[in-house]
Amino acid sequence: MNKVKTYKSDAFASIHETMSGMYDAGVIDKKTMRQFDEACLTPVHAFTATEIKALREREEVSQTVFALYMNVSKDSVSQWERGIKKPAGPTLKLLSLVKQKGLAAIS
Repeated sequence: MNKVKTYKSDAFASIHETMSGMYDAGVIDKKTMRQFDEACLTPVHAFTATEIKALREREEVSQTVFALYMNVSKDSVSQWERGIKKPAGPTLKLLSLVKQKGLAAIS
């Protein structure tokens, strides 16, 4: 199963695809490929409760609607916004995408 990669821009996607081909061909080493991964892929940010709430409010959606987009329960969004729990893994990636490109980017 291949992971879906999300890039900062179309230009970064093209650069990363080219470098991936060079890595597969043995032209560049693993360390160099990691550097391109860090430069080209959308960074993951550890969000605070305040940032999550501000992000949801910026997108002008309820906790329930935001939860549907994020594929989590409304209770999870509520707990994130109150600082009881913190999002992790793929959810952090989705939040990073929403922060950068808006909710429409993950719909």
